[in-house]
Amino acid sequence: MSEPAEIRRMVEALLFAAAEPLSLEDLADRLPHGADVTAALADLGEYYQGRGVILSKVGAGWRFNTAPDLAFLMTKEREEPRRLSRAAQETLAIIAYHQPVTRSEIDAIRGVQSGQGTLDALLQMGLVRMRGRRRSPGRPVTWGTTEAFLAHYGLEGLADLPGAAEMKAAGLLSADIPSDFTIPEIGTDPHEDPLESDEGPQFHQDFFDERAEGGG
Repeated sequence: MSEPAEIRRMVEALLFAAAEPLSLEDLADRLPHGADVTAALADLGEYYQGRGVILSKVGAGWRFNTAPDLAFLMTKEREEPRRLSRAAQETLAIIAYHQPVTRSEIDAIRGVQSGQGTLDALLQMGLVRMRGRRRSPGRPVTWGTTEAFLAHYGLEGLADLPGAAEMKAAGLLSADIPSDFTIPEIGTDPHEDPLESDEGPQFHQDFFDERAEGGG
C-alpha cells in the first residue's frame, strides 16, 4: 500500500493533467488498490486553500480552478470562442431552471418559437442533453443540462444556480432579458421516462420535428 503522501501526489498529478473533472471512481481506477482517495482530496483541498489555484468539486467530479479573487487575470484567456445568442442564453437558462422541460414548454416560457439552430447549438456545445421522454401524448423529449454546463459556469450542482441578477452577471442571461422572466424552483418530473437504448444525440434531428407532429 502506498503512503498517504504518495497517494496525494498521484491524485494531484491526475487532476492537473485532466481536461475534465475527475470523479472518485475515475481517480480510484488509476490509483493503487485500496488508496484512500477521499482523504487525499481532503488534504489537497486544505493545502490549496488561499493559493492561486484551488481544488473545486464540480458535479460528481473534482478539478483545479483559478482562485475566484484572481479570475480577473484570466479575462483574455477565458474569452469564449463561440458566444451564445440571446435566444440561446434564454433557452439555456430555461432548461437549467425548469429541467426536465420539453421544447414546447421552452417556447411557452419564452413566448416565441425556438428555431432548430438554438437547441442544436447548445447540444453541440455539450451544455444540454436529451434526458428522456415525457409520459404524455406524443412522448415529447425532455431536456436538461450536463456536467459540462456545471463546469462551464463553475457550479458544484444545480442547487448552486444563482438568481436572475447573478445569472446576468455570469452571462447566463442577457442584460436586456424580458422583465417578466421568472426563475422557478428546480424540481423533478415523476412523469418522465429515460430514453431508449437506441436513442441518443445522433438522432436529435428527429426530435426537432416533434412539435410539428404534436410533441414538445
